[in-house]
Amino acid sequence: MEENARKGIVNRLKRIEGQIRGLEKLVEGDAPCLDILTQVSAVTAAIKRAGNEVIRVYLDKCLLDAAMKSAAEREIKKQEFQKALSRDIDMA
Repeated sequence: MEENARKGIVNRLKRIEGQIRGLEKLVEGDAPCLDILTQVSAVTAAIKRAGNEVIRVYLDKCLLDAAMKSAAEREIKKQEFQKALSRDIDMA
């Protein structure tokens, strides 16, 4: 993974970590349910954006690299990518 992309993703994850800590404090402080649910929604959206960025980087780098390889190796990369994406669907 390219250094700039890695730093960007790590920064996103650090912001998410801060959001999670804030969410934890809301729950511990017995905040109103609507406030907690709003923050859960914000964290969920942030995680999805981070995942989308990882996908973008993967497509830019890994799959383009695979294009230079044999058909069998490209098929393996494609299957790995599809399997990784299906994990998200299975967890929903």
